[in-house]
Amino acid sequence: MEKWFFINWQAIFIPSISIFELIIRGSLVYLALFSVLRLLPSRQLGTLGITDLLVVVLFAEAAQNAMASNYTSITEGAILVGTVIFWSYLLNWLGYKLPQFQRFLNPPPLLLVKNGRMIERHLQRELITDDELMSKLRQQGVEFLADVKFAYIEADGRISIITSDSKTASVLERKVTLKSDLH
Repeated sequence: MEKWFFINWQAIFIPSISIFELIIRGSLVYLALFSVLRLLPSRQLGTLGITDLLVVVLFAEAAQNAMASNYTSITEGAILVGTVIFWSYLLNWLGYKLPQFQRFLNPPPLLLVKNGRMIERHLQRELITDDELMSKLRQQGVEFLADVKFAYIEADGRISIITSDSKTASVLERKVTLKSDLH
């Protein structure tokens, strides 16, 4: 009965391991996960940005460990959360201040289709099959590849599509029809 009301305040607030070690561990985990996720093809990321995904995952992990007493103090969880916030803010700030670093954080869009033709080496680089690309086109209301002027895979994994002007496309279709009739 006595244990029901006993609170070890020291165990709640005093870290059981070095604060510096916690910061190093949090930094290494964040930077390692960031590097791995940055190297994955864009299509694997869905619609979350890399830093957004890391913040959510590492926040949850650090907070869960502190609450479930995998660490012996709340302070340790708070230090890890603070470390994740620091790295997320620093990387975003560097991306804002240095355009070269922004290209590392969020790669520029990659051209997948140009004037109705797939760029196979770019599709292979991003591990996108022809069927998957056509599915994305259909989901955006584009039935034929020939209607696509440009299609890009964005840094967040979404595919953006610029269709040909309908008047221009009609003229081109007529020219193609005329040429095939002549031959």
